[in-house]
Amino acid sequence: MTTVDLPLLPLGRGVDLNSERGVECPGDLPAASDPDLVARALAAKAALGDKVFVLGHHYQRDEVIQFADVTGDSFKLARDAAARPDAEFIVFCGVHFMAESADILTGSQQQVILPDLAAGCSMADMARLTQVEMAWEAMTAAGVADSVVPVTYMNSSADIKAFCGRNGGVVCTSSNAEVALEWAFEQKPDAKVLFLPDQHLGRNTAVLKMGLTLDDCVVWDPHRPNGGLTEEELRDATMILWKGHCSVHGRFSEEVVDELRATIPDIQILVHPECKHEVVLKADLVGSTEFIISTIEAAPAGSSWAIGTELNLVKRLAAAHPDKRITFLDKTVCYCSTMNRIDLPHFVWAMESLVAGQVVNRIEVDPETEKHALVALERMLALPGKTHKD
Repeated sequence: MTTVDLPLLPLGRGVDLNSERGVECPGDLPAASDPDLVARALAAKAALGDKVFVLGHHYQRDEVIQFADVTGDSFKLARDAAARPDAEFIVFCGVHFMAESADILTGSQQQVILPDLAAGCSMADMARLTQVEMAWEAMTAAGVADSVVPVTYMNSSADIKAFCGRNGGVVCTSSNAEVALEWAFEQKPDAKVLFLPDQHLGRNTAVLKMGLTLDDCVVWDPHRPNGGLTEEELRDATMILWKGHCSVHGRFSEEVVDELRATIPDIQILVHPECKHEVVLKADLVGSTEFIISTIEAAPAGSSWAIGTELNLVKRLAAAHPDKRITFLDKTVCYCSTMNRIDLPHFVWAMESLVAGQVVNRIEVDPETEKHALVALERMLALPGKTHKD
C-alpha cells in the first residue's frame, strides 16, 4: 500500500506574534540558497563537539531535525537537556516556551539558545500574565477565587507556569491532563479549575475523561469584560476554560472526517486532544504526539490513517511507514508557521556563532519566575501514574 500524497505549499514565515521581544533578523544570516548550508552545519556541530546538545521537536522541519541529538515533544526535550549537564550549550529547535522550560530545568552552567527568537507559539501568546492576573482579580471579586486551582498546559509561557506555581496550581501535558485535573479537584472541597491556555484540551479532558458535561464548562474570554461571564456563571462552573487554541489543531474539521470516512474504506482517524471537541468526538483514537507516533508504529501494514496534528510530523510518519496509507486531516496544507521559523539558515547562524565564541539568542528566565514555575512543574512531576509527555 502506498502512502497518500501530501501536497506541498511554499512555507510561509507567518505573522510575528512576538514583536514585543524586539526580534531582529541577524544581518549575517546565511542565504537559504547557500548550497553549503548542510556542510556548514555539520562542521559547526563537529567543532563544538560535546559542548553542544541539539534538541529537535517533532514538528520541526526535516532540514533541521536531521541535526538533532534527540527528538521528542517539548517537555521530554527539556528533561533530556537537563540530563546532559556537561553540555554547555543547548540549541533548542522548537519554539519560545519550550526553550524557557529547558532553561528552567537545566543547570546554571548551561545556556539555552533558540535559533530564531521569533519562533513563538500562538497558543501560548493567547494567555498573557496581565490578562490572567486580571481574570484572577475578577474571580476574587465574584467570590470564587478561593475555590479555583489553576492548571496550565505545557504550551504556555514561563510567566503563566509561575502564576500557577504561586497560586497552588500545576502544569500538565496532553498525556497527563486527566491526572492533573484529578489532582486539582482533590485540592479543595469545592474546587474549580482554571485551565490555561488551550480550551480544547481542557474541555476534551474534562468531558471525555473526567465525566463532566459541557454545561460544567464555561469559557473565559480575556478580550471581554469579566471574561464575558456573569458572577453566577462563574459560581456554577466546574471548569473555567481560557479562550485559547492551537492555530494548527484548530483547523481540523468534522466535515473532513466525514468525507474521508466516505471515500477511504476502514480509515481510522487519529487526532491530538488540542483539536476541537466536535472533531475529537468523531475520531477513533485521541492522544499526545508520542501516542500518535507509537500508534502508527504499531499499526498493521495496509491500514489507513488520517492524522490530525502538525504536517511536518504527518509527512515524516508517512515517509517512515510506506506500508500504511497515511493522510493529513485537512484539505489545506498548513504547517506551524512559528515552528517553521527555525530553518537551516538560522540554525547554521546560531551554531557558527557559538563556534566563534558568541552566544546568540540566549533564552533566560528570571530567577523569581523560574522559582515559581519550577514549583508548578515539580507538582506535575509528582503526579502518579502517567508519563509526562506532550
